[in-house]
Amino acid sequence: MDRISRLEAHLRPVEQSQAQGVLRQATAMSSPSKAKVAVLGAGGGIGQPLAMLMKMNPLVAELSLYDVVGTPGVAADLAHIDTAAKVTCATGPEELSKALYGCNLVIIPAGVPRKPGMTRDDLFNINAGIVQGLCEGIAKYCPKAWVAIISNPVNSTVPIAAEVFKKAGMYDPRKLMGVTKLDVCRAQAFWAELADTIPSKVDVPVVGGHAGVTILPLLSQATPKVDLSKDKAKALMERIQNAGTEVVNAKAGKGSATLSMAYAAAEFGNSCLRAMAGEANITECAYVDSHVTDLPYFATKLTLGADGVKDVGNLGRLNELETEGLEGLKAELRGSIQKGIDFVASGKAGQ
Repeated sequence: MDRISRLEAHLRPVEQSQAQGVLRQATAMSSPSKAKVAVLGAGGGIGQPLAMLMKMNPLVAELSLYDVVGTPGVAADLAHIDTAAKVTCATGPEELSKALYGCNLVIIPAGVPRKPGMTRDDLFNINAGIVQGLCEGIAKYCPKAWVAIISNPVNSTVPIAAEVFKKAGMYDPRKLMGVTKLDVCRAQAFWAELADTIPSKVDVPVVGGHAGVTILPLLSQATPKVDLSKDKAKALMERIQNAGTEVVNAKAGKGSATLSMAYAAAEFGNSCLRAMAGEANITECAYVDSHVTDLPYFATKLTLGADGVKDVGNLGRLNELETEGLEGLKAELRGSIQKGIDFVASGKAGQ
């Protein structure tokens, strides 16, 4: 069964008293069979197609769309799709509570896209503040929700979210995940070409982070097996690591990876909803609070349960190229993590 078939098949501030009421309700929530899902940044290049795909998901009871502009138009458009999910919308910081109240899953693609010549780190000063503000809202209005971060640089924005939740006393590492699914999708699409098969029959673990050399595809563990020389394996690894730049350059200043990212995020969101509803043995790759390496956050294969991340997988046996890649990514990833932590500690957001 291909991914689309699987999807179809499973497919400002408020008064203190109000905030306390939200917290009591959220604490009482059990795993839903159908969920309220928020897309924060729903008017953007990723947010719109992601919202459409989530509208198609039969596990979604309410689709809550939030952005600073344009949300009513997106909501009106999606409301004409004849699927069961109810579409609601909220616009601007004064309506963030409305968007988040009662949410089970919050997906965050909000932020500016990468343009030619920009690195993911160039996005940091803008997107870091956006993610911090949204996560402060989540901590107030739906503190028990699962949170899936797409906003780049994910290597830093996930630690930012974690620090916000820690400051609010609401941090649950099981429910905060950086979406690295697109790296897996790319790896599997490219590997399927080599293996002369279809991507649904391919499995390629991708670990590390979600930027450049921090993306580490474990090609030696890919199935089906393909006999590659070290040089060819290195070339494929580099293509996977630079695939985002490939799209940015191809769009020639008119965007970054939006459609593929929306697809990957919808697939990841669907896995979250299936696990939340009680389905067992749901596996994904995601960037999470981790003890697999000496880094505090790391992407590996993991198992999802009704309460979030149930088990974080180990790296398995790495070959020489992958061992070199693992050691090579640590300094950059550690720096990105610390940059996110320092951003929240500095109180720079909103300045």
